Amino acid sequence: MMPERDDGFWLYDLKVETVLDGRTPVCRHIEGESFSVEGEALVFDKCQRVSMYALAAVLPLLPAKQRDTHPNDWMSTDAEVACADPHCGGRFRITRTARRWFSHSETTGLPETRSTPYWRKEDAE
Repeated sequence: MMPERDDGFWLYDLKVETVLDGRTPVCRHIEGESFSVEGEALVFDKCQRVSMYALAAVLPLLPAKQRDTHPNDWMSTDAEVACADPHCGGRFRITRTARRWFSHSETTGLPETRSTPYWRKEDAE
């Protein structure tokens, strides 16, 4: 269902899960540990941990994975990202889970168009 306002955009929520598939990790990769991406926020469940060095490999791709892409674009078809360490077997599987609507005025820093940030509205609910 499309919101009535046309001043916004859609982003996918993501699940980023550690997978090994029999490969040997070097960095701290624990099969099945995961976090979510909701808008700009990385959301970790209690006691879930991710190596910051391994995370550096996946972070630059997350904004692109959140956006609509052509079905033949590799961002639409390729789901696993390798750890930055070439000797590590760890991978991150990125799955699109849901779509979320964002208003431009709630996400921009431009003074003439901004309104209450979306994350402040969430806190009030």
